[in-house]
Amino acid sequence: MTIEAELDSLAPSRDFSRRDFARTSVGAGFAAAVLPVQAQTQIRTASDGLTVGEVTIAVGDFKLPAYRAMPAGKSGLPVVLVVSEIFGVHEHIADVARRFARQGYLAIAPELFVRQGDAGSYGEIAKLMSEVVSKVPDAQAMADLDACVAWAKANGGDANKLAVTGFCWGGRITWLYSAHNPGVKAGVAWYGRLVGETNPLQTSHPVNAAADLKAPVLGLYGEKDSGIPLDTVEKMKAALAAGSAAAKRSEFVIYPDAPHAFHADYRPSYRKAAADDGWRRCLAWFKTHGIA
Repeated sequence: MTIEAELDSLAPSRDFSRRDFARTSVGAGFAAAVLPVQAQTQIRTASDGLTVGEVTIAVGDFKLPAYRAMPAGKSGLPVVLVVSEIFGVHEHIADVARRFARQGYLAIAPELFVRQGDAGSYGEIAKLMSEVVSKVPDAQAMADLDACVAWAKANGGDANKLAVTGFCWGGRITWLYSAHNPGVKAGVAWYGRLVGETNPLQTSHPVNAAADLKAPVLGLYGEKDSGIPLDTVEKMKAALAAGSAAAKRSEFVIYPDAPHAFHADYRPSYRKAAADDGWRRCLAWFKTHGIA
C-alpha cells in the first residue's frame, strides 16, 4: 500500500472538522490532507519556560518561516534541525520541537516547501506531492537548512553541537543533510525513503549519499512500512558498510509490526511503544555523539 492509500484509509476516532484544525501559522493546526486527527492520542507539550513561535530566517533575499523552540533566556544551546513530513510544519512538528526544547535544545523546524506552495492547504496527497513536494530541489533544502544553522548560531545556539532529525520526507533529507554539512554531529532519520530514481531536482538518495556521510545516522523504520520495503533497508545497510567512517557508525532499528508514520501521534498509524522507544534512542544517539 502506498502512503497515499494508507492515509485515505485512515478512520479517526473523533470527527473534527477541517475548520477546527486548519493551519493559521507555522506550527499551528494541521495540514488539510490529514484532517480530521485523532485528538485522544495527540501529545501536547507545554511551552511554559520556553521561548517558542515563528521566526523568519534569511536565505539570501528570501525570508524563510520556521518554528523555533528553546529554553527561555538560555544560550550556548545544542541545536537540532527538525525536518517535517510532506505536510509541512504543523502542530505535531511544532510539538516535537518543544519536546527537544524541554531537553535543553534550540530546535528549529523550517517550512522547506514554502517557495513551491502551501503544503498545509492541500486536501489531496497526490496533488500535494505533484504540485509542491516533488518540485523542491534537494539543493534548496540543503541551503535552507544551512541558513537555519547560521540563524541558530546568532540566536543562542552552539553550532558545534548540531543534530538533524526528520520524518518521512524529512527522514530522507536527514540522510542527505548528514552527507552535506560537515558540521552535523549526528542524525536520526524516521522512516525516510532510502532509494529511488534521480532527476534534476532530486539528484541523490540516501543509498547514494552513504559514501559521503559526515555524521552517523540512526535509522528508525517500521517492519510493516509498505512504502519502504525492508529490502531497501538492506541495500542501505550495504551502502553504509562500504561508505565513509561515519556511514560505518550508522545504525538501523526496525520495529516489528510498525507501519509508516508510527511516531505521528495524531494519526491512527501511531504506535506508542515504537514511538516512545524511538524517542529515547534519538536522545541517547545525540548524547552519545556529543551533542547534548
